[in-house]
Amino acid sequence: MKKKLGIIGGSGLYEIDGFSSSQWETINTPWGKPSDQIFNLTFKDQEICFIPRHGRGHVISPSNINFRANIDALKQKGVTDVISISAVGSLREDLPPGKFVLIDQFIDRTFARTKTFFDEEIVAHVSMAHPTSTDLRKLCALSLKNLNVDYQNGGTYLAMEGPQFSSKAESELYRSWDVDVIGMTNMPEAKLAKEAELRYCTVAMVTDFDCWHPNHDHVDIDMIIKVLTENADKAKNMIKHIVSDFNFDIDKNDDTHHCLDTAIITSPDKMTNKTKEKLRTVAGRVLFPNNEN
Repeated sequence: MKKKLGIIGGSGLYEIDGFSSSQWETINTPWGKPSDQIFNLTFKDQEICFIPRHGRGHVISPSNINFRANIDALKQKGVTDVISISAVGSLREDLPPGKFVLIDQFIDRTFARTKTFFDEEIVAHVSMAHPTSTDLRKLCALSLKNLNVDYQNGGTYLAMEGPQFSSKAESELYRSWDVDVIGMTNMPEAKLAKEAELRYCTVAMVTDFDCWHPNHDHVDIDMIIKVLTENADKAKNMIKHIVSDFNFDIDKNDDTHHCLDTAIITSPDKMTNKTKEKLRTVAGRVLFPNNEN
């Protein structure tokens, strides 16, 4: 299978020097409209698909992101690997603003979002024991190292519902759980990517300390915007390096692209064509094994 990279991130991350053949493309999905059009880019003969998670101009609140449509749209475009670039707050003193964290675990505290493609008639249970791709993390780590960007390889991301930030009591609770960073967008995104058999990696960019930190109240919006801008520049350079090295060998122990083989438990005679068609992009490999129309 030919690998193709998809990027989910902030509105400005697709404006990268050296990329060509850029165009916006409307993709329709059975799950409704994605956050925005897909932005198709080319760099060194590699095609990349980018989707602004909150829409251009940041118009969609975290709870209202159509995560299912975003993942379906990327897979329609032939994407096999997804890198999620996300701003986060830090829950550790040694993860200061400006540092990147390559996430390998999640705690999902969201409660107002649809978290599966398989919520109607067809039931599937995919494993989330290892929610991110080791190979993609290695690729991101190599890029950040070559760019001299301070990063941590591995960490736990707590996904909160938002849009409000944490209370101090919540922040202290999450610290007691040994959580590294906190954000509002990577769940159920990571779960849906796994259900769609897409390898997934989160690059978490620390913008500030969460409210547990004694200096939290002294941070102003200008300081946060400065860090956001600097982080975005680092992320753009990281993307260029990743695309240049995007011919990595897939770990033979990574079963993401075949995780639905044992996940779907519904009897085939209970599946209607209507529901199977809705899942064609996400699960067509197993629901239509002979590529039937």
